[in-house]
Amino acid sequence: MRELFRLGHFSIYLFGVTIAIGAIFGIFIALKESKRKGLDENKITDFIFYLLIVSIIGARLYYILAFNLRYYLKNPFEIFSISSGGMSIQGALISGILFSLWYTKRKKLSFLKIADAFSPAIAIGQAIGRMGCDVYGVPMKRIYFWGVNVNSQILHPAQMYEMILDLILFGYLWTRRGKLKYNGQNFIHYLIGFSINRAIVEFFRSNPIVIYPFTIAHVTSFAIIFITVVVSLKIKNISNIDEQEPSQAVKASMLEYVMIILVAIVGLWIYYSINR
Repeated sequence: MRELFRLGHFSIYLFGVTIAIGAIFGIFIALKESKRKGLDENKITDFIFYLLIVSIIGARLYYILAFNLRYYLKNPFEIFSISSGGMSIQGALISGILFSLWYTKRKKLSFLKIADAFSPAIAIGQAIGRMGCDVYGVPMKRIYFWGVNVNSQILHPAQMYEMILDLILFGYLWTRRGKLKYNGQNFIHYLIGFSINRAIVEFFRSNPIVIYPFTIAHVTSFAIIFITVVVSLKIKNISNIDEQEPSQAVKASMLEYVMIILVAIVGLWIYYSINR
C-alpha cells in the first residue's frame, strides 16, 4: 500500500486514510437517515461502533479463507499484518449482515429499517474508500487514455471503475429512499446493485479463478444475488412501510446530485495525480 507519512514507527497509508474518510461520510449519512426514519440515535451510534469492528475482522477473515488460505496456513503470523493488504469488501458485508441480524434481534431493533437507512451510507463509504486502493486491474489489451502505467504496464484502473459504479449505486439508493414500498427494499436493491458492480469490476481484476472466466468474487456475488432475491420474496409480503414514517417525505435535490459528481471528480483527480 502507498505510504503517505510516518508517525514514529507507525506508517499512515493512503488506502487507510480514504477508508477512514469513507467511514466518516457513511456514518454521517447513516445517522441522518436513521434519525429521519425515527430510529433511536444513541442505539444506532452504539450499533455502528460494533458493526465497524466486526466488518473489519470479517473482511480480513474472508480474504484469508477465500483468496489465499494456503499462504496464511504456512505464514500464520501474517494474518495480523493488515498493512500488507488483504481485505475483502464482500467479507465485510457478509459478516456485517450476520452480526446485524443477531444484534438487532438482541436489542429489539428493526433490522430492515436500519438496513434501509444504512444502504446509501455503505455505498458512498465504499466509493470513497476505493479512491486510495492500490489493487490495480489487469493489463489493457487495447490501450485507452484512462489506463494507468504500473511497472511499465498499462493497467485497467479497476479501483476507479468500482468507485464510479458505487457512486451511481449511491445516487440510485438516495433517490429511492422516499419511494419504498416495504421495509428492506432499499437494502435489497443495494445488495443486488453492489453484487452486480463487484461482478463487473472483477472481469478487470486478477483473482483466483473458479470456472473460467469467473473468480471467487464472482461466485460470492452470484450467491449474494440469489439469496437476496429468495429472501426478498418473503420480506415484501410481511414488511410494509408505515404510512406515517417521515422518511417517505423525501426528495433528492439537485445540489445532492452535484455533490455526487464532485466526489467522482475529486476521486479521479486524487487517483490520477498519484498514478501519473
